[in-house]
Amino acid sequence: MFKKIIMALTATTLVASPIVTAQAQAAPGRHEVTRTTVQHKPNGRTVVKKQTVVRKDMHRDNGRRWAKGQRFDRRYATNYRVVNNYRDYRLSAPPRGYQWVRSGNDAVLIAITSGIIGAVVGSAIR
Repeated sequence: MFKKIIMALTATTLVASPIVTAQAQAAPGRHEVTRTTVQHKPNGRTVVKKQTVVRKDMHRDNGRRWAKGQRFDRRYATNYRVVNNYRDYRLSAPPRGYQWVRSGNDAVLIAITSGIIGAVVGSAIR
């Protein structure tokens, strides 16, 4: 008798525990999690809840994080624009041969001829 009760409780806890699987085919810069919960009600019904959460990584632009010394390639920059009104964004004047560009919400100081990044200001442009 007790063996049947213990087996039933063990099976219920295994089935009722949430199963979390991360999908490997999520797009770059996105994190997708699917959570499935199975509950057995006392009246004999089974309730299955499936919830998918998609989060966009706010610190990256298409999976790319810019850093000083890297070569800037505008093909990988989201919302690429040259920033001419740098004072409106509280950025310093670019030195000769450099320009401020926009990549997502970040301001990136790049060398015009070589494309080498001189500085990155995160979340400067909103």
